[in-house]
Amino acid sequence: MSKLKFVTLLVISTTFVIPAVQAADEIVVYSARKEHLIKPLFDAYTDKTGVNIRYVTDKAGPLLARLKAEGSNTPADILMTVDAGNLWQAAQLGVLDSIDSAILQQNIPASLRDPENRWFGLSVRARTIVYSTERVKEGELSTYEALADPAWKGRLCLRTSKKVYNQSLVAMMISRLGEQKTSNVVSGWVANLAVPPFSNDTRTMQAIISGQCDVAIVNTYYFGRLLKKNPDIKLSLFWPNQKDSGVHVNISGAGVTTYAKHREQAIMLLEWLSSEEAQGLFASLNMEYPANPAVANDAVVAAWGDFKADDTNVAKAGELQKQAVMLMDRSGYR
Repeated sequence: MSKLKFVTLLVISTTFVIPAVQAADEIVVYSARKEHLIKPLFDAYTDKTGVNIRYVTDKAGPLLARLKAEGSNTPADILMTVDAGNLWQAAQLGVLDSIDSAILQQNIPASLRDPENRWFGLSVRARTIVYSTERVKEGELSTYEALADPAWKGRLCLRTSKKVYNQSLVAMMISRLGEQKTSNVVSGWVANLAVPPFSNDTRTMQAIISGQCDVAIVNTYYFGRLLKKNPDIKLSLFWPNQKDSGVHVNISGAGVTTYAKHREQAIMLLEWLSSEEAQGLFASLNMEYPANPAVANDAVVAAWGDFKADDTNVAKAGELQKQAVMLMDRSGYR
């Protein structure tokens, strides 16, 4: 695709126009995270430093396409998005640049950042098992793989395979189990489905509540949102694979763009976002876990209990994403 020349860029998903040339005390962020999850952080940083942050919010795909098309003309200094698969893809497209930051390397564990330092996790989400407390005993549960057992036939609900969260889960399974074993597991999941896959995690959990199924796999923060609306829901979380690989975790994260006009300012913002000062707020806004292990979990999140997490580098979610999508398709997981 040829590079597009811009004098000014019309921001479709916000209400302002970002000039092609920004002031030295201004940073532009392209964000796949929703405004209410990032604005409080950006406002806090502006109050602290005087640096203004302008942002464009959209889904990850359009933002990546936009960065690629804009090339050296982009006004974006930082790309922020969810899922390591999306961040890995951005690095492969050449829109993120490697940065050398001792602060980021100290604050963010190696498993939650790009091996070439092109992106860094800033919050962590666990994709785990949720079950009906009325129809399932905790002792019946053990691993992701065990949900493929015949005991769960007609009792399992899943979100669609089209969502990157499930693609990353399966990709990480391929990383530790190999394609054949993972294929057997996914085929078993499909055989055990009570109903066709749902479009999102909330509807998946609502299906358990309504009795359509007994168990599912979801991101923890969706459980938190549902619990906030109804503290008496008959659902609970289970941490699988505690005797081997651990719970599958993924990230939201960010990196400095290849053609950042304010590279040093962008690095300083990422460093602050990884700090103890910012991490608690960043994670709690969406009921996630801090990426910085020195920071305590939000009280709501902490109440769900501790777990052993898979420490495989989340970059594998991107590296094996294509294989995961093909495997799910072959298994009939739609």
